[in-house]
Amino acid sequence: MRGLALFVGGVLLGSAVQTGIAQGDKVVGVNHVGITVEHFDEAMRFYTQNMGFREAFTVRDDKGQPVLAYVQVSRDTFLELQPSAADRRPGISHVGLHVEDIRATLARLAQHGVKVDEPRVSRTSSTIANATSPEGVRIELSELGPESLQRKAMNSWK
Repeated sequence: MRGLALFVGGVLLGSAVQTGIAQGDKVVGVNHVGITVEHFDEAMRFYTQNMGFREAFTVRDDKGQPVLAYVQVSRDTFLELQPSAADRRPGISHVGLHVEDIRATLARLAQHGVKVDEPRVSRTSSTIANATSPEGVRIELSELGPESLQRKAMNSWK
C-alpha cells in the first residue's frame, strides 16, 4: 500500500511540477517508475513474459550481476528494476521525470523551495538529479541525451 501511495503521490507531484514550470525548463513527462525487487530474475520474467513488456536494457556490474534494468512499457515509458539490498528495500523507490533542460529545471525548482541534488551522469548515460517532496518521495529528473540508453530504446521502439 505504501508503494502505491508513493507512486500516486509522485505522479501527482510530477504533474503539478510539469504544470508549474516555465517553457525553458519543461518536464516532458513521466519516464519511469523505479521498483526495487527482491528476486531480480523472477521480476524480469514477470514483466517481460507475463506482462509482455520489452526488455530495453540491463546494466551489469563488473561481475556480470544486474545493477538495474529498464523494461519498456511504451515508447516513452519504462519500469526501472533494481535488486534489493540492505539499504534498498523492495517496493517502489522513485518516479522518474523526463526533462528537457535539467539545469534550468533544477534552478527553477530550487527557487520554489524544492530540495534538489546536483546533476550527475548516470549508469545509463543520462544526466540525472533528485528532487524530494515534503513527504520524502524521491523524484528523479532525467535529461535524455542522444547517447543515453533510454533515448536509444525510445528511438528503437516499433
